[in-house]
Amino acid sequence: MTQTWWRDACQALDQTALQQARERQRQLTKPAGSLGQLEGLAERLAGLQGCERPSLERVAIALFAGDHGVVEEGISAYPQAVTGQMLRNFVGGGAAISVLASELGASLDVVDLGTIDLGLDLPGVRHLRLGAGTANFARQPAMSDEQLQAALQAGRDSALRAATSGAQLFIGGEMGIGNTTAAAAVACVLLDCPALALSGPGTGLDQAGVRHKAEVIERARTLHALQADQPLRALACVGGLEIAALTGAYLACAQAGIAVLVDGFICSVAALLAVRLNPQCQPWLLFAHQGAEPGHQALLENLQAEPLLALGLRLGEGSGAALAVPLMRLACALHGQMATFAEAAVADRPA
Repeated sequence: MTQTWWRDACQALDQTALQQARERQRQLTKPAGSLGQLEGLAERLAGLQGCERPSLERVAIALFAGDHGVVEEGISAYPQAVTGQMLRNFVGGGAAISVLASELGASLDVVDLGTIDLGLDLPGVRHLRLGAGTANFARQPAMSDEQLQAALQAGRDSALRAATSGAQLFIGGEMGIGNTTAAAAVACVLLDCPALALSGPGTGLDQAGVRHKAEVIERARTLHALQADQPLRALACVGGLEIAALTGAYLACAQAGIAVLVDGFICSVAALLAVRLNPQCQPWLLFAHQGAEPGHQALLENLQAEPLLALGLRLGEGSGAALAVPLMRLACALHGQMATFAEAAVADRPA
């Protein structure tokens, strides 16, 4: 196994299936384009799945958790203990993503990459214990090279488990007190823009708290002398274990031929990292929603993404992506089950 596996080729879209789906859309009993984004979504899923009529019966959700040393700088409204407590909630069925996974009939893979409580031992959680969270990136790099490699591989492993189960769609979620700060730090490096433009309230900071968060990020950016063309270094210096795992998962899904539905701000940072590391993965990334964090719009624009929903969400956990699954399933149903003009004996518009 090479340590640069993420550079390996990604699967190509099935152009024959894509064209067949486009032709079918033109024949359905509706004015062309009248279902808006749903038409293009069904067509794209056809190309990704290699069949004219795609479906989304098997959905795999992976929840990656990790703590952040930068919380020492007072950038979160919640204590770090919440990360471990939420892991218990995830497997206990009480968290938003747990409820959504159950309602969708989706699998839920909960991976603890490294919380401050290294002794945490919860049934149903994969405890990898890569460290007691990251280091405080305002003072030193967040991760060692070994931790970075292990976190990327953890994401890859989760994607490969999804592939083995026959998943047609992969959703990555995240949990980690302080991770909007880490995500904003990575994003401001990759997009080469001021931290204040991408920093938001996260778990509920006021305006002064947001300004402080941005100041911490700018100090770290200067400390590590980060450049936009160094995505891995940015991830290691100011990122998070769960952000690295998401990045690895997205890349592995593209290599294995599994469509990815990207959640909100933090997951979109991981998506941007994945695209910077291997641009071939981009066609496999679908985007669920535009979240409430201020920096999310800039990320979506940079990725040329068209999110399906805009509900003012900022929970994380993969919840926004899970909420979009019924819409995607309906897009597939409309594409596959509507009658054509010929089948319904309805006059088509003259060519």
